[in-house]
Amino acid sequence: MKAVRVHAWGEAPVLETVSVVHPREGHSIVRVEAASVGHLDRTIWRGEFLRPPPLPYVPGVEGSGIVEQGAPLAPGTRVWFRGGGLGTQGDGTWRERCSVPDAILAPLPEGVPFDAAASFFSPCTSAWVALHDVGGLRVGERVLVSGAAGAVGSIACQLALDAGAQVLGAVGDPERIPHLVDGVQPLVVARDAPRTPDGVAADLLIDTVGGPTLAALLPAVAPGGRAVLVGYLGGAQLALDLARFIQRDVALLPLNMLRREAAGRAAAPGLLARIAAGTLRVERRRFDFSDAATALDWLGRPDHRGRAVLQWSR
Repeated sequence: MKAVRVHAWGEAPVLETVSVVHPREGHSIVRVEAASVGHLDRTIWRGEFLRPPPLPYVPGVEGSGIVEQGAPLAPGTRVWFRGGGLGTQGDGTWRERCSVPDAILAPLPEGVPFDAAASFFSPCTSAWVALHDVGGLRVGERVLVSGAAGAVGSIACQLALDAGAQVLGAVGDPERIPHLVDGVQPLVVARDAPRTPDGVAADLLIDTVGGPTLAALLPAVAPGGRAVLVGYLGGAQLALDLARFIQRDVALLPLNMLRREAAGRAAAPGLLARIAAGTLRVERRRFDFSDAATALDWLGRPDHRGRAVLQWSR
């Protein structure tokens, strides 16, 4: 059986032959069709995770496939799965067959491709929870999304439009404007020297960039508005003029999906139904499992778009 393994932190993962997984109580054997390559995978791979799995290990916290052996779901059932210690406490989803805890297995609608199923959860549930559970989005509000052409940003734009909001999409480069979702008003906020845009008074800011971009966009939120911090790829530090910030009375709300995992799982079936119906699009780039190192490198580039997904060449 083939799997992608990491032998040293930060070193390129390699595709190699590993032992066959065996059935055990409370787990199902799943033939993996696709596995995501996410920022959590990259953090663990670099050795920056608080409690990393023992080396060597198979990365991958999300995946999709077909049940081969199991009790709760019949063999042949299409499934998606995430969590349960996969890729964080031990071997994960970057392998041909995976022993998956039954508690995290969920049926996959026929209309959802395996690569979308393996990569939808993180961006889609993050965007949904940021908008509704944390941001308290209301119909007719004006929503400003930073990193609007990125994985989470694009989903947030789609969901906000669907909820009846007016959406402004901030991008760091004019070349990314064509990648914005239809119906989104474009706004260029330069990555290298972001400035507060004129004439913008958003009720809700969904920030997926952080750093100087967040500092520039906070004054574009109307007094009494809300700003939800989703990510910080653009910088982990935020400098604020506290006097002005307090006067504007803008709520700065962090999104912690580890604490809101239950809300994300509750939203997942509805999000998958939208994907199956074609009303929600998950941007993704496919890599062969043998190209996992390339996928990790691509994910670390500031200009990457969407999710990275590993699939087998069968």
